[in-house]
Amino acid sequence: MKIAIVGTGYVGLVTGTCFAETGNKVTCVDIDKIKVEKLSAGQITIYEPGLEKIFLRNIKEGRLKFTTELEEAIEDTEIIFLALPTPPGADGSADLKYVLGVADHLGKILKGYKVIVNKSTVPVGTADKVSAAIAKHYNGEYDVVSNPEFLREGVAVDDFMKPNRVVVGTRSERVKKLMSDLYAPFVRQGNPVIFMDERSSELTKYAANSFLATKISFMNEIAQLCERMGADVDMVRRGIGSDDRIGKRFLFPGIGYGGSCFPKDVQALIKSSDEVNYDFEILKAVEKVNAHQKLHLVEKIKAYYENNLQGKHFALWGLAFKPIDALINAGATITAYDPEAMPNVKAQIGDKINYAENQYQALEGAAALIIATEWSEFRTPDFDLMEQKIQNKIVFDGRNLFDVQKMIELGYYYESIGRSGSEK
Repeated sequence: MKIAIVGTGYVGLVTGTCFAETGNKVTCVDIDKIKVEKLSAGQITIYEPGLEKIFLRNIKEGRLKFTTELEEAIEDTEIIFLALPTPPGADGSADLKYVLGVADHLGKILKGYKVIVNKSTVPVGTADKVSAAIAKHYNGEYDVVSNPEFLREGVAVDDFMKPNRVVVGTRSERVKKLMSDLYAPFVRQGNPVIFMDERSSELTKYAANSFLATKISFMNEIAQLCERMGADVDMVRRGIGSDDRIGKRFLFPGIGYGGSCFPKDVQALIKSSDEVNYDFEILKAVEKVNAHQKLHLVEKIKAYYENNLQGKHFALWGLAFKPIDALINAGATITAYDPEAMPNVKAQIGDKINYAENQYQALEGAAALIIATEWSEFRTPDFDLMEQKIQNKIVFDGRNLFDVQKMIELGYYYESIGRSGSEK
């Protein structure tokens, strides 16, 4: 098939590359001229394991192309995917200006029947809004479809190539046949393509992410109880995760959920619920728990230092740690290392903190180590080298990476989430 992908962010680039990998001819379009030039030259603009190899292969084979011209991208295509950002507004609602802006433009340039597919995470009713935006300028045939993505960072290529389900929102038999053919190579092992109406499909994505966020917040509440009752959250997690009605995934406690999806999707579903006069009490509680959990590790640090962080210098492994400001405002300084996130964080917060070239350099002169992200390289560090670099053998672990007993045997003061720590 001939496919256009509008937007070359994370979802758009993975989607376009994976469709090209199964023999489709894909043209990706983006308004960012510099990004398009890089992609056309074979310079991938996101990091995702396994993506670069198939990205380069499909550029070489001529199945994957890039342009800044929307009209050029859609000229001979059958399906147009919208993979555009839907950032949260000030009130938590999803901002549809990019999606509806492209829809309006499409209405002015469409010639002949096309299927327009919302791949972006969008509120219920967006398919109707996209259709209306197109209809303002175009009175020919077209269908608007909802096809939410369920990609996980770090395994997005596998998730796309071997999905556990594909959700398609359409009531058109013509579209069902087309989308079935498109996704056939990805579901050869029998995983379902689930057809439903557009609004149910749109809600499915928000419901899925909000439910996973709820599991995370629930386990963080259990971790709080474990700390107060002398229980071990790892044991509790294993005990309940073996129940197949609950499952093992998303039961790991930590410093709250974050990232680009869960916070905005929970907020958007709460906002959508408010708009139809429904008080989604569980999700509001999930947000409240998550906001508190983000500060829980800071509370542990402050308690250890008897609320006096003035002049204390900390090493930070992983930049998925929102309350950096809470430490800085208390008088602390930070040197951080993250194998992926440092360029983005530097752009956001600049020189509020220092940045190290590797995880061990970050430890130099630090009073303690704070662990905020579970990158693989952090899981099995060189403890002998750690001891040489850090001032004091103190670790505040927000991801429960290490065994408590081992850390005690190594002579560390070790605090984690929902497990008994060392004696001060």
